[in-house]
Amino acid sequence: MNEAQRLAAIFQAALDRVDPYKMIEDHLRLEAGRLVVAFDDQRHEVDLDRYERILVLGAGKASARMARAIENIMGERIWQGLVSVKYGHGEPLRQIEVIECGHPTPDEHSVEAAHRIAELARQADEKTLILNLVSGGGSALLCLPLVHADEGTSVRLTLEDKQATTRALLACGADIREVNCVRKHISGVKGGRLLRLMAPARSLNFILSDVVGDRLDTIASGITSPDETTFADALSIVDKYGLSDTLPPNVIRVLTLGAQGEITETPKVGDPATDLATNILIGTNLAALQAACDRARAFGYNVAALTSALTGEAREAAKFLFAIARDVRDHHLLVDRPAFVIAGGETVVTLKGTGKGGRNQEMALAFLAELAKDESHGRDIHFLSASTDGTDGPTDAAGAFASAEALDLAGQAGLSVEGHLRNNDSYHFFSCIDQLLKTGPTMTNVCDLHMLIVG
Repeated sequence: MNEAQRLAAIFQAALDRVDPYKMIEDHLRLEAGRLVVAFDDQRHEVDLDRYERILVLGAGKASARMARAIENIMGERIWQGLVSVKYGHGEPLRQIEVIECGHPTPDEHSVEAAHRIAELARQADEKTLILNLVSGGGSALLCLPLVHADEGTSVRLTLEDKQATTRALLACGADIREVNCVRKHISGVKGGRLLRLMAPARSLNFILSDVVGDRLDTIASGITSPDETTFADALSIVDKYGLSDTLPPNVIRVLTLGAQGEITETPKVGDPATDLATNILIGTNLAALQAACDRARAFGYNVAALTSALTGEAREAAKFLFAIARDVRDHHLLVDRPAFVIAGGETVVTLKGTGKGGRNQEMALAFLAELAKDESHGRDIHFLSASTDGTDGPTDAAGAFASAEALDLAGQAGLSVEGHLRNNDSYHFFSCIDQLLKTGPTMTNVCDLHMLIVG
């Protein structure tokens, strides 16, 4: 194996650790009419004889894979089920229906899925147990535009309003918590509003985290979690990024009315609907990072794990990681060579060009720009940045490799690193030199991994 192949193998080991099918299958079981759930320090037991119906709902890139495991465990006990996933992320299921939808921008199927899930939730009663399967991507895949009407004011948001809002938030450099804060307050199901629709039913909510810090109120915009943010917070984010004239007028109106107290806030801690929900975190970026470290040690590398919470601009993160790689190589800092250094998290890209790419490809291209300035021309340094869901931005690649070899290939192809960076066109750059990592849909999603080998 060369270094790029080892990086790909290490990345695959991380994916295997956070396979949602395996995590559900390994930690849920039926025992004498009881559903037993055991994840790390969490243990829950539910007497199924208390319930007449078991309803399975879900939204997110990994939800169909989670649903397949639930079907294998619960079998004919399932009364009905529906999950919403990204196109290409479906699974063959027997009892639970799958709707494939648009991501990262919602489409008409996202609205259909949300309406149908909301209707199923409304049918639930105190004799219904709901199993919710939530993972990253759920914000776009469960799109129920907020409708508000009373004697004094009325406003009805549309799919187009939510699409335009999503595009603007993703392009301005807002982080995922900021994006989801706004999404929650223009939605009929996010920010814990689904909990109100499900009441008085009890729910067990199995959640795969794609959010730095694993905040349950941010993953998939907190569909089943009480919300700490407010309409006023959402308005402040709009002001922070200068979006007042960019977002649809109806969206600004909803946020303004909410901040004035004329639209009901999202459920907070203590809301009766939140007491009926049990949220269970089943997989995280940290778990994937630890699995990558284990595989790297098996290859014989000395390992240094930096963080599972790397955020900020992808280009700035690339500079930071390159500085570490150079110190390991030239000054024997942090860890002895041969070294494997890893960070997890989720960065952002502020779009200024018209090219194609994703945050991981952008980071790899920015890392390559640093290699080009290196006196040793990147000698002994190999880098991979990739998304654990297998799709980086609106592309079919999980991420990209950066190395001295990639620099040489770019030179032979007459490609400009800086030119493609200016145009945010990392995908076409790495495609031309065959340095993209393409895994296909992984059916999981726990943010990104950024990995260095210093030989």
